[in-house]
Amino acid sequence: MPVNITVKKNGSYRVEATDGTEIKVVDADGKAFDLRGKTAFSLCRCGHSANKPFCDGSHSRIGFQADDVAPRVEGVQQP
Repeated sequence: MPVNITVKKNGSYRVEATDGTEIKVVDADGKAFDLRGKTAFSLCRCGHSANKPFCDGSHSRIGFQADDVAPRVEGVQQP
C-alpha cells in the first residue's frame, strides 16, 4: 500500500506515503494545497485547527476525545 492513514488516539489523521510518493489534497473546488516535497502530514479531525484541513495540535489544547477503533472481525487477522 503506497499510502497509510493512521487514526491517532484523540488526535489527528496521520497520512503517510510509504513509498515516498507525493500525496495530493484538494479543496471542495478542486484546488490543490501546496504539499510539494511532503510525503507525510496530519489532518485535523477535532475541528479546531487554525490551519484546516491540517492539524495544528489544537486537539491537545481542547482535550479532544474520540472512540475510534477498528472493529474486530472474527476470522480476519489484524495487522
